[in-house]
Amino acid sequence: MERDEVECFLLLAEELHFGRTAERMGLSRARVSQLVQRLERRVGAPLFVRTSRRVALSAIGRRLRADLEPHHRAMDAALARAVATARGIDTVLHVGFANPLTGELVMRATQALRGSHPGLAVEICEVPMADPYGRLRDGGFDVQLQELPVREDDLGGGSALLSEGRVLAVPSAHPLAVRGTVSLEDLAGVPLLTVEGELPAHLREHYAPARTPGGRPLAPGPAVTQLQEALVLVAGGRGALLTAAHTAAYFARPGVAYVPVADAEPVGYGLVWRAGNTTGALDAFAGAARAAAREMAREAPRTAAPV
Repeated sequence: MERDEVECFLLLAEELHFGRTAERMGLSRARVSQLVQRLERRVGAPLFVRTSRRVALSAIGRRLRADLEPHHRAMDAALARAVATARGIDTVLHVGFANPLTGELVMRATQALRGSHPGLAVEICEVPMADPYGRLRDGGFDVQLQELPVREDDLGGGSALLSEGRVLAVPSAHPLAVRGTVSLEDLAGVPLLTVEGELPAHLREHYAPARTPGGRPLAPGPAVTQLQEALVLVAGGRGALLTAAHTAAYFARPGVAYVPVADAEPVGYGLVWRAGNTTGALDAFAGAARAAAREMAREAPRTAAPV
């Protein structure tokens, strides 16, 4: 069995889509079909059930995937360890995360690296809400996982690994709390909490826009430095908070209701680092983070890896 056949089979078993599999492998769809057909001839039976609407694993395909995946992961880990040794990736990588969702992804990536790169230690810490780039710029973090886009000339980054919708946190007694959804125009009915600190203009607008899409001015509420502080003020009726959808799951609490914002742009999260400061250790972490993001996207419909 050839390595390209195994990789193609396992990727197609994950994606169940010939186009996405071809894109991830950097091949044409026709080549993906050829590899699958070649492997099916080796086995002597179909590994996938194909219709005009969907692709699914056959019973034999499910068994083959279960047998092959552990060995394939072990081979990849062995190769990664050899590469890490050759590159000298035996160091400490300091990684920041912006919120609980990105923290979960960072932890998964860190755990995966313990097997593939045992000489690489990862230290993680939360990025201060009121100073999103300070620790990255002064070397406290080598890389951080946070909301995109980043519009700083001295910082670089990758594409979004995860995305999710946005919600409005309001006092549970507020009229908006009983709504199934709200719109950005509804924000005019409640003061929005702002973030204290030297934030770039686009981030300040992201957390607390000055106007609705229709041009109605929005009243600013009190300034906060962390999420828990913001939710205390929301519960106390001091204002509302425009935040990411995962906040409702991680920070359910009395006095606060979370209402989806139907017309808000999704929030995307990606890795950010100092421009020109890429290293073998950072590349290894980025690869582990991409794999962890795909795993989280399969598990939770609220998040999605970009297509």
